[in-house]
Amino acid sequence: MAKLVKGIIAAMVTSMHDDESLNMEEIKNQVNRQIAAGVDGVFCLGTNGEAYILSEDEKLRIIETVVITADGRVPVYAGTGMPGTADTIRLSRKAKELGADVLSVISPYFAAISQEEIYNHYAELASAVDLPVVMYNMPARTGNNINPDTVARLSKVPGIVGVKDSSGNFDNMKQYIELTDPETFSVLSGNDALILWNLLAGGSGGITAVANIYPEVMVSIYKHFLAGDLDAAKTAQDSIRPIRNCFKFGNPNTVTKTAARIAGNPVGPCRRPFSSLSDAAIEKIKETVAADHARGMK
Repeated sequence: MAKLVKGIIAAMVTSMHDDESLNMEEIKNQVNRQIAAGVDGVFCLGTNGEAYILSEDEKLRIIETVVITADGRVPVYAGTGMPGTADTIRLSRKAKELGADVLSVISPYFAAISQEEIYNHYAELASAVDLPVVMYNMPARTGNNINPDTVARLSKVPGIVGVKDSSGNFDNMKQYIELTDPETFSVLSGNDALILWNLLAGGSGGITAVANIYPEVMVSIYKHFLAGDLDAAKTAQDSIRPIRNCFKFGNPNTVTKTAARIAGNPVGPCRRPFSSLSDAAIEKIKETVAADHARGMK
């Protein structure tokens, strides 16, 4: 199953109308756009998908829509992580019923947690739901890091096939790679800036927010790497630095959606209160996207 988890997976935003209701038609459009660009998978209900602010009914509608739209062309990753183990299992089972291919499961969050509790959480999930599980490490948002030795232990649990590391700590991700078997376990970068370096270190690819803005560029990093053209891969990787530099202006989810809209994709706003950018920030994003388009990025 680890062979399924590789390449460039789009961490899709959840398209909304201006009143913050779900825009199901645009969600479909964005799935088709990502697949046309050549992504290896589409991921709904992650951080960029605003899973933290969606109701369970909305989450189920989104999973169903993405699965039907993808229609088996690429694997569908569904974010089902909740603070509690029982709720994570319940939502994961519903995602399986709706046809998701892979579960992306953020570590338990808000409350402090031990590494043994993290281990037990994922091991219990894997034994309860017959779908491949990709763990999701994002300590800046959860307050909890999944330590490398814990990932090494969990990589041996049947059904746990990978981890997405969004710590931004390359050494943490590199230890994930060093301590696991690439034949049975995938390590993905959740930081767009580290995708090529993940691949060079023996990782499997990345789950990328920037694909919402420039999917073809993100896909090209992996394609050039596979072809052995490391100069072209590095050029593609470096090309996203200007738009990533815009993330400092506010919530990265809001910056991503704003840039995607400016680039011509009507994905709507983020839900309040995570929706505000200054006029100066919006102007800088406009300038950046215009310059990127002038360089042929899409």
